[in-house]
Amino acid sequence: MNNHIRPFVTLVGAGPGDAELITLKGIKAIASADVILYDALVNDELLAYAKKSCTKIYVGKRAERPSTSQDYINKLMVDYALTHGHVVRLKGGDPFVFGRGGEELDYVRKFNIPTAVVPGISSSIGLTGLQQIPLTYRGISESFWVITGSTTDGKLSEDLYQAVKTNATVVVLMGYSKLQKIIELYEINGKGDLPIALIQNGSLPNEKVVVGTMNTILEQVQQHMLGVPAIIVIGEVVAKHKEFKILKSEIQKLEAQ
Repeated sequence: MNNHIRPFVTLVGAGPGDAELITLKGIKAIASADVILYDALVNDELLAYAKKSCTKIYVGKRAERPSTSQDYINKLMVDYALTHGHVVRLKGGDPFVFGRGGEELDYVRKFNIPTAVVPGISSSIGLTGLQQIPLTYRGISESFWVITGSTTDGKLSEDLYQAVKTNATVVVLMGYSKLQKIIELYEINGKGDLPIALIQNGSLPNEKVVVGTMNTILEQVQQHMLGVPAIIVIGEVVAKHKEFKILKSEIQKLEAQ
């Protein structure tokens, strides 16, 4: 290793998609980076803040699709820190909300390389906020759960079986492929009328949003041809979304006829 090189790794949360939703501290970290390892869900516009000499490497991690192995990314972080200096690991959302940021820090620290973290806006909070869906609301929801759609062995998360018994708002990340099973779980527990929303490509120009109830959402998803990446929002607070209010009004008119 060159004695003049000072290895350092910073995990930076890029936010849910819109380039303007990164923090100022995140932009400063990008500007000082010698190497940037960036994910598939990171907005390319953010790379423009890097200095010209910066090496930019795409490591394409995307939920529910083939991607670069975590072991290889870990190795790249360390190798480039030792040979180039400041490595920014640029991750969609927040590094510590199903971003495997903790695992990456654990690996880098084995080599006694200094680290830092710049938090990002998680899609669980950012996209619901942009859609004006309050995760908590007095008298409706006292808490919210952020749950992965499936475990490493492909099964539905056990936490969902607990969450369905509560009145908490539930945000499911990386759960689109398990949508049918999630709906069945809620219906079995007598919550077929519970509001639900899906947000695909949230905060971006090609964003798609559908709202409905557990009993109706699949039809809405098929009609609007939703796909990944998408988050799922479940709970009475979804009824605060303007589209849900319109939908409810139309249903009431049909029932009155």
